Amino acid sequence: MQRRGRTRTFTYGYGRTEDIAGVIIVTLIFVSACVAGYESVRKLIDPEPVRHLWWVAGAALIGFLGNEAVAWSRIRVGRQIDSAALVADGKHSLVDGFTSLAVLIGVIGVALGVPVLDPIVGLVITATVLFIVKDAARSVFRRLLDGIEPDILRQVEHAPLHVDGVRDVHEVRARWMGHRLHADLLITVAPHLSVSEAHHIVERVYQALTEHIRAFADATIHVCPAEATAGDD
Repeated sequence: MQRRGRTRTFTYGYGRTEDIAGVIIVTLIFVSACVAGYESVRKLIDPEPVRHLWWVAGAALIGFLGNEAVAWSRIRVGRQIDSAALVADGKHSLVDGFTSLAVLIGVIGVALGVPVLDPIVGLVITATVLFIVKDAARSVFRRLLDGIEPDILRQVEHAPLHVDGVRDVHEVRARWMGHRLHADLLITVAPHLSVSEAHHIVERVYQALTEHIRAFADATIHVCPAEATAGDD
């Protein structure tokens, strides 16, 4: 949906669809944790025999290795393109991998004559998943509420200072639209500049933001004249 671009109705495009996807993914991870916890408690209260141990162990091992490989691939790419939703999806795959690992450990416990190990490991995995939910939810909801990482904000504040003619940068704001960054900022320039000269500085500021900020998409740059001094003549 982000590729559809801007419309007369959605003038900023469809970047927020990624935030919605992130919320859905975090919700699914939380539901997965609840189900795992419920099943673990149920098996503690009412143990059930596990049959076909070799088949279960093989499926659990394949599930663990496959999900972990997919998870770290998604997390790595998500961080490269600054996609909170893709990182959350990677963590969802981590959850699936942990679940498979719990099954494998449980099978080992059953084979060693300790069947109670299966639900106990399930409860440990449930607690681990809830910590993953907390971290993923913090990242997703921060972006949903237009939160921005302090380091990225400092980059937006600093990049225009590389441009000749920019005396100061202030009232900087930034937010994520999907995995692309949009900013609003005011720059101070000499008061004697013509409109054309000020516009040229704005263009160079825009280029500096593009070069210094990896996920930069767009910016609204306002120009403010500095107070006139003797050196401005």
